[in-house]
Amino acid sequence: MIFSTLEHILTHISLSIVSIVITIRLINFFFVDEIVELYDSSEKGLLVSFFCITGLLVTRWIYSGHFPLSNLYESLIFLSWGFSLIHIVQYFKKNKKLLNIITGSSAIFTQGFATSGVLTQIHQSSILVPALQSEWLIMHVTMMILGYASLLCGSLLSVALVVIRFRKNRKILCKTNLLLKESFFVGEIEYMNKRSNLLQTTSFFSEKNYYRSQLIQQLDYWSYRVISLGFLFLTIGILSGAVWANEAWGSYWNWDPKETWAFI
Repeated sequence: MIFSTLEHILTHISLSIVSIVITIRLINFFFVDEIVELYDSSEKGLLVSFFCITGLLVTRWIYSGHFPLSNLYESLIFLSWGFSLIHIVQYFKKNKKLLNIITGSSAIFTQGFATSGVLTQIHQSSILVPALQSEWLIMHVTMMILGYASLLCGSLLSVALVVIRFRKNRKILCKTNLLLKESFFVGEIEYMNKRSNLLQTTSFFSEKNYYRSQLIQQLDYWSYRVISLGFLFLTIGILSGAVWANEAWGSYWNWDPKETWAFI
């Protein structure tokens, strides 16, 4: 009863903190300039949420007697912990606001779905069958979920990179087409003046384009490294899963649908 109450408290504290933090981040990123004190408070809030999720997993581990990865609820909570861990890794880096928003949003959506009424029936921990009572299984599932978290964050960063580049190129193309059309109706002097103004406003060294270029470089840098980290976790997870399968069923690889898609 005590462990269940503690788990309930930690779950709602972490979910509430992450909800408040990600709301503040979105407001600062899209609507107002960054407030240093508010940004530092949100960073501390995510740290508190990370420790709450860690305490939640440790609590379930203690009273269940096994690593908390026996059902979908525990796997989603661990996935949310993985998103928070990725955020903690780059906690001391600067100018990573977009990555913080992605990791924070992923954590809150994952944890929100896990704690919603959809998965109420599997919140309680169950006893593992003998085939699942293996240290290799713990390593396998842990590495796979961390790999999923890293690959998902890297994919979202790549999508953001494509969207920003597409909007930038489309904006420049629209301005160029507009000037080409106007060149047939206005004088050569007016056309050259507008062309000069266009070059000034779309110059790489203008403040707005410089910020966008810096953001694109950061997205490219972090998406590559986060995806590489996810690939490493996924490789370790597949190898440890093969060892566990050999211990449980006497075969490293059976080419069933789950193993095939994990390999793909």
